[in-house]
Amino acid sequence: MSDVVASDEILRRIQRALSVARREEQAWKTRSVDLRASDPEGCREAEVRARAYEAVRTVLDEIVTPGAHGPDS
Repeated sequence: MSDVVASDEILRRIQRALSVARREEQAWKTRSVDLRASDPEGCREAEVRARAYEAVRTVLDEIVTPGAHGPDS
């Protein structure tokens, strides 16, 4: 872990992680809607996972675009 990584490489890695978080958030939201009628417990689980990815996405987005999320977001 002592390798030096250039700032542009760090930014690329964060952007890839942000892209993954967006996809996963959307996938879990979709799954939540699909499970709403048939599996309430599965729906709740999917909602929790979607929220977790939303939190990750928000943090990564703030790193890439400082100030994108105001104090009330």
